[in-house]
Amino acid sequence: MRLLDQIPLSIAFILALTLGLAPFTPEPHLWEKLKMLAAGELRAPIDVFDLLLHGVPWLVLILKLIRLATRRG
Repeated sequence: MRLLDQIPLSIAFILALTLGLAPFTPEPHLWEKLKMLAAGELRAPIDVFDLLLHGVPWLVLILKLIRLATRRG
């Protein structure tokens, strides 16, 4: 948790919007991989890696926001 506390919220937000959504066209990569996962088509190791690469910034941002909300409440 200490590592999560050291990450500035602005950096987590910027990473989620840039790396988490890149490339932006024709659709965000994370959205494409989530659709593949829902359809059961996420089989190739590179696709799983892509899902992790583009999903981790969002996970960090969500955990950071939860941590901030529970510390104040």
